[in-house]
Amino acid sequence: MVSVTSPLLPYRLSICGLDEIAGFSRQGVTHAVSLLDPDWPDPESFSSFSGCRRMVFRFHDVIDEDEGTVAPATDILRAILEHGRELRGARVGHLLVHCHAGVSRSTATAAILLTQFNPGRERDAFAEIARLRPWSWPNSRMVALADELLGRGGRLVDAMRSHHARMIEDWPDLAAPLREGKRAREFLSAAR
Repeated sequence: MVSVTSPLLPYRLSICGLDEIAGFSRQGVTHAVSLLDPDWPDPESFSSFSGCRRMVFRFHDVIDEDEGTVAPATDILRAILEHGRELRGARVGHLLVHCHAGVSRSTATAAILLTQFNPGRERDAFAEIARLRPWSWPNSRMVALADELLGRGGRLVDAMRSHHARMIEDWPDLAAPLREGKRAREFLSAAR
């Protein structure tokens, strides 16, 4: 399990998937952000966390609005950014951000929180994500919405595309299925 103390955040940050949550129960996690599908049951692993304050966001890991899915939307990203403001004023020692696999929604959220109060440090935020989760594919819709809400003029999106391009280069076998799936647009955007 990797966590970092970052110059971009005043607290320790970890990212994981559902199957890794229990391993953090004795890691001093004071706050957690859960990003879950709308109909997914609440992870039982958190019952063993002592004193952890948790925020839950429910939406699907998609980049397009499709019937039957809840896509990341502006109101969700506003709520994530508001939570980031609350975390900044709270006594956070260790923040755990998780989604189902610890690859897409969680890494997008972590990148957004890393850069929220650090304009101009977007590439640094994605470098932190690469250290925390060597294979990661942040959700481009979430990042684009945050870029707009934070007024970054595309810098956050550009940093994400560079990150995606590194993932394609470093992890070609894991990135290949993206080319044919519903996230192909992200793959093509990064491959340019």
